[in-house]
Amino acid sequence: MKRDKTAVVVIGAGMGGLAAAIRLAAQGCAVTLVETAATPGGKMRCLPTAVGPVDAGPTVLTMRGVFDDLFSLAGERLEDHLTLLPQPVLARHWWPDGSRLDLTGDRDRDADAIAALSGAEQAAAFRRFDALAQGLHDAFDGPVMRAARPQPGAILRAVAARPALWPAVWPGQSLTRLLQRRFRDPRLVQLFARYATYVGGRPDASPAVLALIWRAEAAGVWAVQGGMHRLAVALAALAGRLGVVQRYGTRARRIIRQGGRVTGVQLDSGETLACTACVHAGDPAALTAGLVGEGLHGALPAAATRPHSLSAWVWSFAATAEGPLARDLIHHNVLFPSDTAQEFGPISDRAMPETPTLYLCAEDRAGGQRPDGPERFEIILNAPAGRPDQPEDFARCQARTFQTLRRRGLWFTPDPGPEALTTPAMLDRLFPGSGGAIYGRSPEGTFAAFQRPSARTRVPGLYLAGGGAHPGAGVPMAALSGRHAAEAVMADLKAAGLTSASTSARTVTPGGTLTRSPTTGPARFR
Repeated sequence: MKRDKTAVVVIGAGMGGLAAAIRLAAQGCAVTLVETAATPGGKMRCLPTAVGPVDAGPTVLTMRGVFDDLFSLAGERLEDHLTLLPQPVLARHWWPDGSRLDLTGDRDRDADAIAALSGAEQAAAFRRFDALAQGLHDAFDGPVMRAARPQPGAILRAVAARPALWPAVWPGQSLTRLLQRRFRDPRLVQLFARYATYVGGRPDASPAVLALIWRAEAAGVWAVQGGMHRLAVALAALAGRLGVVQRYGTRARRIIRQGGRVTGVQLDSGETLACTACVHAGDPAALTAGLVGEGLHGALPAAATRPHSLSAWVWSFAATAEGPLARDLIHHNVLFPSDTAQEFGPISDRAMPETPTLYLCAEDRAGGQRPDGPERFEIILNAPAGRPDQPEDFARCQARTFQTLRRRGLWFTPDPGPEALTTPAMLDRLFPGSGGAIYGRSPEGTFAAFQRPSARTRVPGLYLAGGGAHPGAGVPMAALSGRHAAEAVMADLKAAGLTSASTSARTVTPGGTLTRSPTTGPARFR
């Protein structure tokens, strides 16, 4: 194999892989991106319906600046390629007793809404919780989310400067327990505890520090016009303009090592792509399971991939919404059960929840309008990972989803069929090594964040990106993992004297021409 000194192969075109490919190409690397699926996006996938593709993955876009940064690398603006719709209501929350709560991210408006729901005392409790969540977000953003790996010393210094944060970072303190100590209204405990599920954890087993997710969402939620999968398409197009060679419908069979380091990636066709570095943006467990070649079992410690996070049953379909609840749906809706013990208890036993929380995305209502006729919906139920499909699953899931909605005043015409349902076992087949988990390693446990793998593996030349790598689950977090992977690759290439001589990133001119800066000496690491 003839190898370009800056040739990099990225395996997987999810958010982490796309972000890594874009950043590496912008710094002069020759990048080839290989993806088993026919389209980019990874878990940001969609299914066809009579009224257009409907999302079957993430629905929430937060931390928009992460994506603005990617487009700015090429001298472009995100808004020239995508229409993002800011959501004035983050989510509408419903309970079986008929009560409803909208949250907007505005502290005063949210406190007033909670006062109307639960009284002045609970509104004051919310203000205190919101301040705590903001403090946690500020303290952990730099040392954890933006850092290449968690920095315990910086975390301790940040917390020491804010003594009010100690109750949320104390070892063994769960998110549920923290909230029970702060709210008397169990509905508010349910609402803010659900943020643990955003990263694949059960609220009563996940660390209290995950309360910070509330402030990340409160800082702004956007919908992508046409569906979240459009974001992946736009990023893939950006990668192409930067010179990334993209090969879809192409499976990476084996990561090749010679002399102890990565030297190439063999495809299912038998072709081998020579490279100096490989970024694996699939589930990290695929490495240790030998799914991309033998000899990589020791690339990561066992604790980096186990235990699994939660999985999901996901309905994606088009239908006409009917019933009293139909007119009040917005883009993001959460319907809580009266008893969460009947949700997470069965999940702990790897069973389908008896009374699930139902997250419902009315995709076509992102602009604030209710469409006439059929519209696109995505409904998500929490599920255990590692669960094989069972013959009765479809009927049970259909009943626990749509009979529950009908009792709450919402039904659909026509009823979704089996083709609309994605199961944990299907997710495992789509994303090898994942066990169906959609968030990588579980966030449960005090030190879970420190056990998630960072960009560098134990194999020289092999790097990680994606939701299974640090900083973890979520669309912006996966994209940040791509930044960490690209920075690690570039730092190691520089240390080996293999970086290009350019001192500026490659850019795309307004006319679409790929340009390179003149040679002026050794490259400066950004």
